[in-house]
Amino acid sequence: PEVKKFVAWDYVVFAALFLVCASIGVFFAVKERKKKTSKEFLVGGRQMTCGPIAFSLTSSFMSAVTVLGTPSEVYRYGASFVLFFLSYALVITFTAELFLPVFYRSGITSTYEYLELRFNKMVRLAATLIYILQTILYTGIVVYAPSLALNQVTGFDLWGSVVATGIVCTFYCTLGGLKAVVWTDAFQMIVMVVGFVTVLVRGTTLNGGSTKIWEDAYEGSRLNIFDFDVDPLRRHTFWTIVIGGTFTWLGLYGVNQSTIQRCISCKSEKHAKLALYLNLLGLWTVLVCAVFCGLVMYSHYKSCDPWTADFISAPDQLMPYFVMDIFSSMPGVPGLFVACAFSGTLSTVAASINALATVTFEDLVKKGFPNLSEKMSTWISKGLCILYGVLCTSMAAAASLLGGVVQASLSIHGMCGGPMLGLFTLGIVFPCANWKGAIGGLLAGITLAFWAGTGSFIYPAPPIKSIPLQLSTFNCTLANSTEALTTAAPTVAPERPLLADTWYSLSYLYFSAVGCLGCAITGLLISFITGPSKGENIPPVLIKPVCNLFCFWSERLKTSLWCGVRHDSQEVDFEKNLPKVVANKTGTDDTFKNNTNKENKCQFPGYNPEENSYTN
Repeated sequence: PEVKKFVAWDYVVFAALFLVCASIGVFFAVKERKKKTSKEFLVGGRQMTCGPIAFSLTSSFMSAVTVLGTPSEVYRYGASFVLFFLSYALVITFTAELFLPVFYRSGITSTYEYLELRFNKMVRLAATLIYILQTILYTGIVVYAPSLALNQVTGFDLWGSVVATGIVCTFYCTLGGLKAVVWTDAFQMIVMVVGFVTVLVRGTTLNGGSTKIWEDAYEGSRLNIFDFDVDPLRRHTFWTIVIGGTFTWLGLYGVNQSTIQRCISCKSEKHAKLALYLNLLGLWTVLVCAVFCGLVMYSHYKSCDPWTADFISAPDQLMPYFVMDIFSSMPGVPGLFVACAFSGTLSTVAASINALATVTFEDLVKKGFPNLSEKMSTWISKGLCILYGVLCTSMAAAASLLGGVVQASLSIHGMCGGPMLGLFTLGIVFPCANWKGAIGGLLAGITLAFWAGTGSFIYPAPPIKSIPLQLSTFNCTLANSTEALTTAAPTVAPERPLLADTWYSLSYLYFSAVGCLGCAITGLLISFITGPSKGENIPPVLIKPVCNLFCFWSERLKTSLWCGVRHDSQEVDFEKNLPKVVANKTGTDDTFKNNTNKENKCQFPGYNPEENSYTN
């Protein structure tokens, strides 16, 4: 069971990663020191191309949680995790076609600016505060999880790595802004894939080739992917992953500041959409690598599971343990894998710090101090980066209480991201929703999601709903699994409340769906009770007419479902006209009407501007 610890070459490879990341920050700080406005610092001057943005998006959301957590999920529960490739495809399609066009054309810097344009300042402030809480919590897990796993297996110092992560991310975010974050992410994405491929190649050759690994996985029931059981209490089935996973990741991608900030930094909407679709290929690549790593690991340890045999203390340490085991004779290579895990961490933490600084500056600081000079704005943005760097690093201490990294991180995203997704869906898809419905819906969604999430944390689901697959310690030199079983038995004794085996046992992937649907349904009910919004007062660019897809056969039905929003009068170039709307927030409606009136002198129902005539 004794596995070698880090040697000098491993530290050299690992330190090289941190050095390259820091130097990218210095490069952009020196290169663009003359033209650093707050806009340039926070959204790269809206001049980025699709390539680096696609790499950056993939790298940011494929954190160390994926590098360490996904292979151990596959090792313990089987390869059904690969079904997330369907979730990712649905998520990217919805983001690119539904949410992104509205945000991009609105000319906003923070996604929460949209909520003020569509509803009011109160809704914007509530959403901003929830986002800040969610991101700091999640970033704490992302920093702490790999540090703990690597500390216990490789001997790498725990708080040394936590503090180093925080310092390096804060350093290059503060110096280089969004451009440094994006280009560093692109570099880290390459390191992640190289690390995965190295582990796959070495693991496959040691275990008799890909055919042998496939046979072992089949015999160990690791390839039972398509389980169509509709029971929502089952941890992973086809439906929980495809439906629940789509809601969870849509909260992450569709309306999350980190994603949208990168997309709106692109030079055109076309580049932004292309970046999202290219990023889908990256997500699939990393997912397939992680799933295959889990199968290779199972083949290697099928007759001696190091977790059951107590060689390691948590499932998240399986991957580092495996790497130190197979690369014990190759100094420097374990350092590459650790660099791979930390690439995921650095990119996620950097994205979070940059997004938090943007949201705080745009939604809180600028509201309180609207007349700040450009120089002062840039310095405040940098100060916020430092503040959030310290906060996220400190939050890592609390993350030790949250259990398995994949489930903990997706649960937090589900509980906070689901209601936010519901809120933006209300605004973008339903013109009748008003600000009272938005606030009421958000509160209802948050309450439902946190009720289910907190309940499942206190009363975990019964083993039959989330039981791991069989693991063997038959060939271990030290197998004390029987001892583990006898100590685990008394935990069944305490009484469980009535909801513990139903509502609290809901699959963690459904938390987001509960929050989103709770928010949307409550919001619509409150809007109808208090009097729905008048469509004529809403600028058409803030609404996506989804009904056009389903009602193409009837112009009259289509127009009635617009709820009074004048989509037919929008012959204007949104990208040229809408920044005026955003700039003059006090008179949003008047500015918008002036712009459209110049293009369409008469806007009575039935008027056709192309033919200068009315249709009866």
